[in-house]
Amino acid sequence: MTSSSSPSQDAKRLAHAYAEGLRADALMEEDVAWSHEIDGERDGDQFDRSERAALRRVAGLSTELEDVTEVEYRQLRLERVVLVGVWTSGTAQDAENSLAELAALAETAGALVLDGVIQRRDTPDAATYIGSGKANELRDIVLETGADTVICDGELSPAQLIHLEDVVKVKVIDRTALILDIFAQHAKSREGKAQVALAQMQYMLPRLRGWGQSLSRQMGGGSGGLATRGPGETKIETDRRRIREKMAKMRREIAEMKTGREIKRQERRRHKVPSVAIAGYTNAGKSSLLNRLTGAGVLVENALFATLDPTVRRAQTPSGRLYTLADTVGFVRHLPHHLVEAFRSTMEEVGDSDLILHVVDGSHPNPEEQLAAVREVITDVGATGVPEIVVINKADAADPLVLQRLLRIENRAIAVSARTGQGIEELLALIDDELPRPSVEIEALVPYTHGRLVARAHSDGEVISEEHTPEGTVLKARVHEELAAELAPYAPAPAL
Repeated sequence: MTSSSSPSQDAKRLAHAYAEGLRADALMEEDVAWSHEIDGERDGDQFDRSERAALRRVAGLSTELEDVTEVEYRQLRLERVVLVGVWTSGTAQDAENSLAELAALAETAGALVLDGVIQRRDTPDAATYIGSGKANELRDIVLETGADTVICDGELSPAQLIHLEDVVKVKVIDRTALILDIFAQHAKSREGKAQVALAQMQYMLPRLRGWGQSLSRQMGGGSGGLATRGPGETKIETDRRRIREKMAKMRREIAEMKTGREIKRQERRRHKVPSVAIAGYTNAGKSSLLNRLTGAGVLVENALFATLDPTVRRAQTPSGRLYTLADTVGFVRHLPHHLVEAFRSTMEEVGDSDLILHVVDGSHPNPEEQLAAVREVITDVGATGVPEIVVINKADAADPLVLQRLLRIENRAIAVSARTGQGIEELLALIDDELPRPSVEIEALVPYTHGRLVARAHSDGEVISEEHTPEGTVLKARVHEELAAELAPYAPAPAL
């Protein structure tokens, strides 16, 4: 996008934005380069860090058209934005926190936040979201700051988008479109890209617009005469039909990928391997915790939705029991329902797990709100019956009073720091206690020729004692029913 402002004016506006505290600097990193001295022990190998850092936004080089009628056909690439929020309930601090989170989302997408306004209303205005008077004020702010985009902190209807654009004369997007854009940037796997594409098409379908010749009707079928009588399908109707066809194809592809993941889950169930899912708010430190527990080498970045693709790693409890640890996509307040539906197959990892590690940012201004937002999504995917451990991360940067409050409110909670390693040993012990244990306790004299049974007892069960004798291995362990049936022939006969 072009801009007529001078570099000195830009510097003044940037300084003003910093002074007003409208940028979410605490949630973003200017330098994403990885340092072995700083991050080596904390995050493990950062396999994706250099690739992510290689593509950086350069301000002022955009060649996009200024005409607002091109908005539906441009790539969503935000640069200089003004934020708008509607405060309908809660306190003023809640409204400011929500706008600060929107600023962090905008910066994650590559935008420069210039200003932000909040309108107090009982309900959003049906026409312009913020009302006609505030919309005119917003137009003045856009002109003063030289912004090219307005981001609204909510999901706008197609009519609200059109009417607000008519007033402010720049591109208007909502919170849902912003989150979808971030997901499109960060999705890397084939399934992740397909899920994001499906969510984007679901969002786009009711918001398609056309201008001028785009609304003219095509030739009708008629009887094949000179003018092929009768109006045919409009261009916008053709676009909608093609999008629906693409959505149907995308759903079929995602269903096929879901089958592959389900086969892997069944294999883990067959081997009785317990599973633990890491769930939580975005930027709470889920990937850092996964790296700390397993050395997975997943990308860790101080940004929202830095990692989207689920990662499953094998881990071991202090007592030697094997289990899988799955990192899931982060959640956020008002997570678009399009994304919940599109990522439902991925989120099923949470519902099928034996234990949920619910990670919350202890240094956040309102961690209780994060907990409530994540539990709402967990309920949507049907994982309410899974045991949960609340892991209060970033304990080294959190207020001690906040930690005490959370530990008092939550029944099963533990404070840790994935960065420093504080509380990790206690967390591993707690996972060991909470994971389901094998149901059958058996004692057997296993011949050395059947050492595989002893190995399976170590990997799939819980060995209580083990003694090597000339006749074989005297094994006392808790195992699952299938392995108990194989060990039964070597169990001592009951005393008469």
